[in-house]
Amino acid sequence: MLDAEPRAALRDWIAARLGAPDLALAEISPLSGGAIQENWRLRCVIGDRARDFVLRKDAAATIASSRTREQEFRLIEAAHRAGVRVPEPVGFCADAGVIGAPFALMGLVPGVGLGPRIVKEAGLGGDRTRLAEELGRQLARIHTILPTGGAPPDLAFLGGPDPDPARAEIRALRASLDGIGATRPAIEWGLRWAERHALPCPAPALVHRDFRTGNYMVDADGLTAILDWEFAGWGDPAQDLGWFCAACWRFGRPDLEAGGIAPRAAFYQGYRQAGGTVDPARVAYWEVMAHLRWAVIALEQGFRHVSGRETSLELALTGRMAAELERAVLRMTAPDAWSA
Repeated sequence: MLDAEPRAALRDWIAARLGAPDLALAEISPLSGGAIQENWRLRCVIGDRARDFVLRKDAAATIASSRTREQEFRLIEAAHRAGVRVPEPVGFCADAGVIGAPFALMGLVPGVGLGPRIVKEAGLGGDRTRLAEELGRQLARIHTILPTGGAPPDLAFLGGPDPDPARAEIRALRASLDGIGATRPAIEWGLRWAERHALPCPAPALVHRDFRTGNYMVDADGLTAILDWEFAGWGDPAQDLGWFCAACWRFGRPDLEAGGIAPRAAFYQGYRQAGGTVDPARVAYWEVMAHLRWAVIALEQGFRHVSGRETSLELALTGRMAAELERAVLRMTAPDAWSA
């Protein structure tokens, strides 16, 4: 995947980072998954021991709402310090001269992360009720990272929390639509509904903003890591609860409201056990917002293809998912449906 010169430069950077001058870069291969960024698997040999890492860099085209790789890496470092189960953050390289772009290096976590496969194969993740409870506990741990007294120095790029995170999200979604020149009346309807029903946020915290089945990894026994922090920032903790439980992320199991793997009650129980508070009305609002946001992201993904910057059948098909999400938004925001 790399010519000899950048491969040697990468080896030297990793060796210096790990303090292992005898390190050999034995293998580089692409990793599947990751719809927005590019991931490589690296196998390094130090003495008689092999270690596997993941290198994460920008894809040829990305979407406007995605954070930089350095910002994402700092978020993973903060989560790691808070005891969240994330890949080991090894280091960040800002020097594009090494492999042609900045990149983050993290420890490789074993397991399966593909959402439809996790939902379909009941043997993955161990006991599903316990898995949902553990995911709730992990999410509550993320929400212990607070902006109180100002952001931690390494998270200063987040700035201060918006006093009205729901309306801030609505503004961001409208800006994303404008950025790709999309005219979608159903989404505009949903965003106007969201404005009229927006709820204040009494206690902002760090929210993952993509906490769902497909962005965590499991093995046969249970959870191994929480992945994909590129959208994280200060916000309403209920946003993460709503995103995880949204019908659009259940992968064909609408009866299992907690990410297609378990009843919602199990997820809530784990969240409460770790100190989190659940407001069902607030979560329901953010489930509507989840469909709106995923519809906009799907359109952005499709635009990456039609713009010619990154031709991809997967991106093109993702863009076509927006219509299904719009239909769900219209059903969820009909006056009779909401009052019911």
